[in-house]
Amino acid sequence: MKKILIIAILAIVSQNSFCQPKAYTDSIKKYQADYVKTHEVVKGVDRKYLKFFPVLKKYNVLASFEKISYSSVLIMKTSGKIQKDFIRYGYLHFIFDHKPYKLTLYQSITLKTKAGFEDYLFLPFTDATSGEQTYGGGRYIDFKLSDIINNTLALDFNKAYNPYCAYTTGYNCPIPPRENNLSIAVKAGEMNFGKKH
Repeated sequence: MKKILIIAILAIVSQNSFCQPKAYTDSIKKYQADYVKTHEVVKGVDRKYLKFFPVLKKYNVLASFEKISYSSVLIMKTSGKIQKDFIRYGYLHFIFDHKPYKLTLYQSITLKTKAGFEDYLFLPFTDATSGEQTYGGGRYIDFKLSDIINNTLALDFNKAYNPYCAYTTGYNCPIPPRENNLSIAVKAGEMNFGKKH
């Protein structure tokens, strides 16, 4: 009887362990499908050129959040002539492949005065894929203040997306500061746009 019970428990645990990654993969694929369907710059048949790395759960890491106690303003260069002002809001510390990394999380000075964007946080970054498999001008991930729970934040690189400048000209896309240049290859999220512009 005990043996049957143990086998049943192991079967349930095994089934759950397989279900959880699939549920996660499905949720990211839906997220990406919605992203493609509602893209504001890439329209119609050109949406087929939006590409993503395979979804890997290892790129969804739990980062510890360290609030920056002083208001450090950064004038971020962009792809155009207009620079944009951000506040260095906090640091994200995380471990990937047993090595520690740190990224800076920003808050737009302009956006935080607009209704609906008061709690918007911005994470621009580059990595070893930038200019090769991904857009050379870096990629972005968006957060809200409410995403920070008990000084931790789910940092999911599978949700990394390209700035509008990856698809066309005429935008002032923030260029990730050097402090957010990761030495690792982040093979997750959006890849290079498949059509020349």
